[in-house]
Amino acid sequence: MAYPFQNIEPKWQKYWDEHKTFKAVEDESIPKSKRRYILDMFPYPSGAGLHVGHPEGYTATDIYSRFLRMNGYNVLHPMGYDAFGLPAENYAIKTGTHPAETTFKNIAHFTEQIKALGFSYDWDREIKTCTPDYYKWTQWIFLQLYKKGLAYEAQTPINWCPSCLTGLANEEVKEGHCDRCGAQVTHKVIRQWILKITAYADRLIEDLDGLDWPESVKAMQRNWIGRSEGAEVDFVVADKDGKPTDQKLTVYTTRCDTLFGATYMVVSPEHPLIEKLTTAEQKEFVEKYREEAAKKSDLERTDLAKTKTGVFSGSYAINPVNGKLIPIWVADYVLISYGTGAIMAVPAHDTRDWEFAKKFNLPIIEVLKSEVDVQKEAWTQDGIHVNSEFLDGLNKKDAIAKMLEFLSEKGIGKKAVNYKLRDWVFSRQRYWGEPIPLVHCPDCGIVPVPESELPLELPAVKTYQPTGTGESPLAGIDEWVNCKCPKCGKPARRETNTMPQWAGSCWYYLRYIDPQNTASFADKAKENYWMPVDLYVGGAEHAVLHLLYARFWHKVLYDCGVVSTKEPFQRLINQGMITSFAFQRKSKSLVAVDAVDERDGKYFAKDDGEELERVVAKMSKSLKNVVNPDEMIKTYGADSVRMYEMFMGPLTVSKPWNTQGLIGVNRFLSKIWDLSEKPMVDVDITGHLEKELASLRKTYAKTVKKVTDDTGNLDFNVAISQMMIFINEASKLNEIPKAMWEGFVLLLSPYAPHLGEELWQKLGHTGSNAYEKWPEFDEKYCQEDTKEFPVMINGKLRAKFEAAANTDSATLEAMAKETEGFKKFTEGKTVAKIIVVPGKLVNVVVK
Repeated sequence: MAYPFQNIEPKWQKYWDEHKTFKAVEDESIPKSKRRYILDMFPYPSGAGLHVGHPEGYTATDIYSRFLRMNGYNVLHPMGYDAFGLPAENYAIKTGTHPAETTFKNIAHFTEQIKALGFSYDWDREIKTCTPDYYKWTQWIFLQLYKKGLAYEAQTPINWCPSCLTGLANEEVKEGHCDRCGAQVTHKVIRQWILKITAYADRLIEDLDGLDWPESVKAMQRNWIGRSEGAEVDFVVADKDGKPTDQKLTVYTTRCDTLFGATYMVVSPEHPLIEKLTTAEQKEFVEKYREEAAKKSDLERTDLAKTKTGVFSGSYAINPVNGKLIPIWVADYVLISYGTGAIMAVPAHDTRDWEFAKKFNLPIIEVLKSEVDVQKEAWTQDGIHVNSEFLDGLNKKDAIAKMLEFLSEKGIGKKAVNYKLRDWVFSRQRYWGEPIPLVHCPDCGIVPVPESELPLELPAVKTYQPTGTGESPLAGIDEWVNCKCPKCGKPARRETNTMPQWAGSCWYYLRYIDPQNTASFADKAKENYWMPVDLYVGGAEHAVLHLLYARFWHKVLYDCGVVSTKEPFQRLINQGMITSFAFQRKSKSLVAVDAVDERDGKYFAKDDGEELERVVAKMSKSLKNVVNPDEMIKTYGADSVRMYEMFMGPLTVSKPWNTQGLIGVNRFLSKIWDLSEKPMVDVDITGHLEKELASLRKTYAKTVKKVTDDTGNLDFNVAISQMMIFINEASKLNEIPKAMWEGFVLLLSPYAPHLGEELWQKLGHTGSNAYEKWPEFDEKYCQEDTKEFPVMINGKLRAKFEAAANTDSATLEAMAKETEGFKKFTEGKTVAKIIVVPGKLVNVVVK
């Protein structure tokens, strides 16, 4: 019969809540080696709630946490919510509902869903990044960044929606259009707060080496930071007549040795000198080009496959190595966010520059000896220098060294290190975010809010509509904005930009350690007790930005002396995505599930009858293929959902949801329940047993060993397979040895905790089994009774025979001699040597 999960699961969830079963305590008697901090990437509580993909990582960390507790570890396993951000504010703009009301309603729903899955979180440590007791410390950390010179103000371009009259974060822009209204997004330069993450670029690269992270994630972070060594070179700007001006353009290049091949320059449409570079004759053309460029995303602008566009500024630069005039162009394939926003173009040896030069009929000069005609294609490999005066005949390394020496002597360039990483734009023109704790005073400048006055709380507002000026809605609340300068006491104005959603998620793992502390973000002794995080599990979509930002903040806090580790997350696992099925037309467009008919095992579009292909796709509301875990739990139970999510395949691999597989796991758990109804007998499983029990004892020992190893390695799917093998064999017996059954119940409990607790209670135990000792196994019962031994004669396999795995060498040799193969291939020959490798093979040498 089906096991009664409808009664069991609420019962044990209530028990764990009331008894605070999973409350973590800083017990100093437990050594550091027996403490583990297991962390999930905490969710944003959207109105849609969880789908079945969300619990995958949570289930993995929960199984592992339960396994560790049963193996004597003190485990910290918390949960909370990343609760500031765009969706709640967008909903507020649309409906007039306060973001706090929406957010806390969503949090309540998420919590209900998460608890229904029986996760062993310490709910006393729950945090919400939008509550003043939390963001007080986010503001405090910002002030430490500001005091260290790592937070500064600057005019910088943002995504701007001309319809909504507001700035947009990158995640609100879809294919160049506003995600809310669909209008074409442009760029607008406004005042922003920026964090100097580039000051930590080298440390962020170097410290990756000591982390147990996927190599792919490390590579992504290194590439995102993009450290390179090169030179900064100054080009004097000339007017339209070729006369030098007092302006100069600085470029960064990794190949200063190719300066003799620089035949034009390109500046970004956002370059700060563009107005001075643009002549009157070219002004109209440049302004029109800049307007068009502002409509493109950075990805579109740098797409190598795109046709190159540009416009002449009217000005020239003077090549510093040969004095030649070269034109300055404006082109959107150069980004203001990389290098200096200006480049020297060497079209003979760069495909992008070559295409641009060909389109606009600009000179192409070979400076590296090429195996192609550079007038027909770019030569992008290395070569000996030519047409380069004092560099002619040199290789790359020697030429770079000599050019650097030349530039330094002339005072027109210097060795430099550059990064693709840009400083982090850390403000939003939004309401629903942490207020930045700074005051603008006419006399004192920018003044921090005193730490004793934190938190600086968000004011109540009547409207969340954007101001249309690029400022936050806070700018319109005079009674909040107008204040006194903390330094001189004169009238001043508060900072009205708010922090981005990233802010609260940069350090939440530290607040879990001591969430009720009002004197600091975490007690230093408690931080030292738990840190670093031993295992962090989350989606690969956070492989760069979230992890990079959190590492940066952590290093700043380390430099401030308030955390004890250089890195926050020692081990990282990216779980694979749980996908669903969708339906695809020949054109590759996808069709929603409810717009499809199934006939005779084939699929057809309801609107036009086109036959469709069933494909794997990401779960989405638009495709109507989202699977709700609430429905699955209601029908099959939380334990079935948990075990199925782990049984689908390896944790790190993406796999499609199939409810038939869930039904199979549900049947397996019902089979376990049925087995628990059989008589339990006390037998000495270490002694002599009749054949069937001896076989089960062996299977049991192998199951304990395999489930122990696989759970420790997070290989949950194969651990479950081994449990199934044990249950299949145990089902053949009329009576079950109680000692084996108790051990199996403990193995099962991290995976199906509600059923595990109930079965433990059925065995006569009281209370929870969450801290019971993990089962042990006898290695001798894991050995095979017999195994196959090959007989090798002069290196070739000539026979095989069966023998006990621990058979001694003399016996193995004797048995080998009795094989037909031995007799056949040694007949009439001299056996020169027999070498027996115990437990493996018999090797024979004949002459």
